[in-house]
Amino acid sequence: MIQNEEKNVLTREELKQITERCEKTTPGPWISYIEGREHTSGSSFIMTGESDSRGEDIELSGATADDQDFIAHARQDIPQLLKEIERLYKVISQLRQTRVEWVEA
Repeated sequence: MIQNEEKNVLTREELKQITERCEKTTPGPWISYIEGREHTSGSSFIMTGESDSRGEDIELSGATADDQDFIAHARQDIPQLLKEIERLYKVISQLRQTRVEWVEA
């Protein structure tokens, strides 16, 4: 069971690639605006950035409101998830070190 789980673990290189892809995007936050939900005229879009760092709006074709919300939130969610993965890797490393010290004692 553990061997199968380890096959699904993201490598440091994979995490680095995900981080790099995320860092190349327009700065956040990204906010989803759905016509009929947040506003009543115009089209649905994702607003990127804010104030002085505001980027171009993103308009999607064929996306549902849920698809658009997911894409917009991913700009904030993915970096947060990557930080949590790094934190958990550190915890695992510390636990492994503690185990080694305990076994050697």
